[in-house]
Amino acid sequence: MVERTPNKEVKDRIIRIKLIDGSLVNGQVNINREPQYDRLSDLIASSREPFLIMFNATVNLADFEKSVKHKTLFVNKSHIIWAAPDETQM
Repeated sequence: MVERTPNKEVKDRIIRIKLIDGSLVNGQVNINREPQYDRLSDLIASSREPFLIMFNATVNLADFEKSVKHKTLFVNKSHIIWAAPDETQM
C-alpha cells in the first residue's frame, strides 16, 4: 500500500493511453505520486505501483461504438501499449 502525505498537492494531467486489447482511454492522472517524479513517463515507467490510477476516464472499447465513463479506473501498466499527454496542456 502506498502512503500519501496529507499535504501532498494533486498535480493532474489529462492523458491518452492505448491498451493491448485495442481500447483507447482518455482521463486524468495525478503525476505527483512519488517524490521527484513529475512527468507522465515517470509515472508509467515506475515499478513501485503496478496500476495506473485514472479519474474522470472515458474508455473507447475496440469492438463498441459507445464509450464508457468511469469516475475512477485502475489500469494494469503491463497492458499499456503507449501513453501520451493531452497536447493542449503542453
